[in-house]
Amino acid sequence: MVSNDSPLRETPPSLERDGFMLARLDDVLQAARSDSLWFMTFGLACCAVEMMHAAMARYDLDRFGIIPRSSPRHSDLMIVAGTLTNKMAPAIRKVYDQMPEPRYVISMGSCANGGGYYHYSYSVVRGCDRIVPVDVYVPGCPPTAEALLYGILQLQSRIQRRQVFSR
Repeated sequence: MVSNDSPLRETPPSLERDGFMLARLDDVLQAARSDSLWFMTFGLACCAVEMMHAAMARYDLDRFGIIPRSSPRHSDLMIVAGTLTNKMAPAIRKVYDQMPEPRYVISMGSCANGGGYYHYSYSVVRGCDRIVPVDVYVPGCPPTAEALLYGILQLQSRIQRRQVFSR
C-alpha cells in the first residue's frame, strides 16, 4: 500500500510548491503569438468605424493584447474592413507582403468578404481572399464590434491549435 507521502507517487511540479512549472515550448510560443496580436489598421469603408469602435473603451482590444499599429513591419494581423477596389488591391498586397511571418488576415464585412452590395460593379474585388489569404471571415453589413471581437477570439484559438514545431 502506497501512502500519500511516499516517494513512489509522482505529482507534477507546481509553481506554489516547487517554484517552477513545466510547459512545452509549443504551448509557450502559441500563447505568445495568440495573446499579442498587433493589427494593421486597413480600414477601407464604413466597416472601419466598427473596427475603431472595437478598439475603444467599451470593448477594449488592449485587454486581449491586441494593439493597433500603423506600420506593416510591426503588425502580424491585418483586418481588411470595407470595400476593396481594383485600384486598392495592389496596395493591400504590398502591405501584406511587408508584414513579418507569421501573418494573419481577418476579412471584416460583406464587402471585404464577397463584394457586398457592390458585387457586380466593375471596380470592386469580389472578396479580399482573391488578393490575400484570409484566416477568419467576420460577416455582416456593417459587422458589429462584438462580431469582430468574436472573430479575433476565433483566430486566437486557431493560432493556439497550430503546431509550431513538427515532430
